[in-house]
Amino acid sequence: MRKRVVSVIGGHICNNEVEQIAHKLGKKLAKVVDILICGGLSGTMNAVSKGFKSENGLTIGIIPSYNKNDANPYIDIVIPTGLGLARNVLVVKSADVVVALPGEAGTLSEIAYCLQFGIPVISLNSWDIPGVINVKTVDAAVRKVNEILGNVKLKTQNAKLQLKNSKPLNF
Repeated sequence: MRKRVVSVIGGHICNNEVEQIAHKLGKKLAKVVDILICGGLSGTMNAVSKGFKSENGLTIGIIPSYNKNDANPYIDIVIPTGLGLARNVLVVKSADVVVALPGEAGTLSEIAYCLQFGIPVISLNSWDIPGVINVKTVDAAVRKVNEILGNVKLKTQNAKLQLKNSKPLNF
């Protein structure tokens, strides 16, 4: 079975409150998903990676530069793209679901990519725009991630069950 992958997006600069929320989100997401992907740099990306890693989760940072050393210290696998902000599309397309924390234009571009590609995006006190699932707490965000991924998992299990119970074709 495929690994359950979440991307967390948000500002590269954040205040203490958002940093604490991101850290808590990372810790709690590590209990329901297998892999965390983020932009791999500072701010919310650093805090969520730190929280996820503290629970022995696997972190992947898709960074805008060619220099692996630019990644924050909580990233296990660094993917240096050299794409600048264009790497945002990779951050969201690599995930099954995306959680957005407060951020500016870069975060908004990632949300737009989610909407464009049909990737579920949960806004935790971030941009409130049509098509985004808005939540107010870390626990609500994690529940929604689990619900979305659970539905995907159930569909996969049902498909396997259906194949298992189908009659063989006679030629």
